[in-house]
Amino acid sequence: MLSRAEYIRQSLETHLFFGRIMKEHSFFLEVGFTPRDEKFTRQADELRIAFEEFLADCVALADGVISKTAIKSGEFVTQYTLEAEKLTEFYTGIPFKTKITQAEKNLMAGSDFHPLMERKVFALNRRALSLLDSIIRFKTTILNEVLNCKMFTLNYPLLIDHILREAKLYRRLIQKLQAREFINIQKEALDQEAFWNRIMAEHAKFIRGLLDPSEEELFDIADQFGQEFDELTCKAKEAMDKTTPTDLMRITEESLEATREIRDFKGQATEGLLDCKIKSIILPLLADHTLREANHYIRLLKIFQYNK
Repeated sequence: MLSRAEYIRQSLETHLFFGRIMKEHSFFLEVGFTPRDEKFTRQADELRIAFEEFLADCVALADGVISKTAIKSGEFVTQYTLEAEKLTEFYTGIPFKTKITQAEKNLMAGSDFHPLMERKVFALNRRALSLLDSIIRFKTTILNEVLNCKMFTLNYPLLIDHILREAKLYRRLIQKLQAREFINIQKEALDQEAFWNRIMAEHAKFIRGLLDPSEEELFDIADQFGQEFDELTCKAKEAMDKTTPTDLMRITEESLEATREIRDFKGQATEGLLDCKIKSIILPLLADHTLREANHYIRLLKIFQYNK
């Protein structure tokens, strides 16, 4: 059973990462609809605002509570996030509460684990589960409409499925935390590596598909990352059935090396988009979004390494 300290810290760190991810998912959906689907645009906007408010409350509660490692990981905000939000707002006309990002950049680590904090986090987790139920239903509806040719959106069907899987993972993690469930690190490592290697593969494929056709060098690099992470996904899935501690360590090391490489690629791509040096239809915030997910995965892989 999780201790009070573990429950509080893990809950808040999960929300700081995934709460922002869900807010941005809502935004990416919002800007992808056609004028015909104004109702869906409004729903996406409402979800975006709801997750924005939720994230603001998480940030206020997390100061002086979360770990220094999580703060330094770059999974909550990066050196590009604030500028990416400002430029994406300029491109789309949709406002971002950049004060939240500024507050996250100033978060301090600490260990304020008093009983009142525990009750506040419990309420925050319940609120998150309610929001997640709403966004999961919304994404599921959109995906079904698109797959049945009842809706056109500028988002790939695979991207909609991709962000739906991430929302379901977030909900599963919070449900486990609410149950104070002890996590089997070895089993969780294999599940998470299979999940996040697939996510990294799809990021590479999305980047490839959103680059201008003239960006041939970047296209080839993204394509190679897609193939590499497809192979790593298969290795992690196969390891669930039969493997040895040595195999586990090797798979994690391979995943960590590849994720560091794609992290660097995403960082360079984000910088290139902000400096208007890359031709694409990639919003700067989408590039920074995928960078933060790589940073999150790197932190997970380091935890898995330490516990093997």
